[in-house]
Parts: sequence; C-alpha cells; structure tokens
Amino acid sequence: MANLKLKNPSGGSLNLVSADGASDLTVTFPATTGTAMVSGNMPAFSAYQSASQTPVGTAFTKLTINTEEFDTANCYDSSTNYRFTPNVAGYYQVSGCFNLSGASVVVAAIFKNGSAYKWGGNSTGATLYGTSVSCLVYLNGSTDYVEFYAYTNNEASMTVTNNATNTWFQASMVRAA
Repeated sequence: MANLKLKNPSGGSLNLVSADGASDLTVTFPATTGTAMVSGNMPAFSAYQSASQTPVGTAFTKLTINTEEFDTANCYDSSTNYRFTPNVAGYYQVSGCFNLSGASVVVAAIFKNGSAYKWGGNSTGATLYGTSVSCLVYLNGSTDYVEFYAYTNNEASMTVTNNATNTWFQASMVRAA
C-alpha cells in the first residue's frame, strides 16, 4: 500500500470506504499538526479487585487487580503481573482507588517500571479508609508499564475491599507521542 498524503490547513473530515463499499469510517482531523487517532489504536482498560487482599504494613504492596471490565487492546495483565503495558507510545491517564479497613494512614500509588511515580494519600478517623491517585504519564508503547500499589502504616491485619466500586485500576490513552 502506498502512502497517502492529504493537506488541508483548516482541518476537516475524511471519509474512508472499505474495498467492498459496505462500510465507511469518518476521521476528523484537527487544524493543528498532530496525529489523528481512531479508537482501534488507543489502548484503554478498567479492572477491579474481586478477591480480598491483606497488604503488608509499612511497605508498598502491589494490588492484585484481577477482574477486567474491559481491555480494548489486550494490554492489561489481570492474572500474573497485574500491570498495564500499552502497545502504542503516548500519554496515558492512569487512575486507581482502594478502600481498606483498620488503618490510620493509607497511600495509593502508581508505579512506573517498578518504581513509585505518583501517589495520593488519606488519613482519617473512620473505620474504612479510602484513597485514590490519578496522573498523566508517558509510556513508550513497548517496555514501559504501570502498576497499582497500596501503602499503610498499620501493621495490624487489614483487608482491601474487593468489589468494582471500591478497589479499581484503569488507564486510557490521551494522545499519541
């Protein structure tokens, strides 16, 4: 297939028609220079924790976010490493939330390539503690990955809640590199 170059400095739309003429796709281009993305190449996932987990007190513990709600490009590992490794380079919005009973300080953290990247914390006097973290991160589309970790300063036995509304992890591509 040859390369096709279109030029329209004011932006606009392009209709692409399949070879059989049965279906088409409209791509809208911005007026500024950039990469046009279509949903087929923008990785995104959402997953939650469906089993109880007791984090290690005073240490970061990777959460076993093991149930996928969706994974558009098969980039989230929900059974072994519990990490998102997108196959398209770009900027990703990454978020996670968890609730924990019996702690006094809790921290939610996004780890990039095995190291803490961004975190958010919460400290309250209730019996159920919750915290979340959200960040924008560049991922190279081949080897970069992100994971979701929990931290607490309480060494007593605690349990991370295990349902789709309380403990979740998700990411979505915002724009290509």
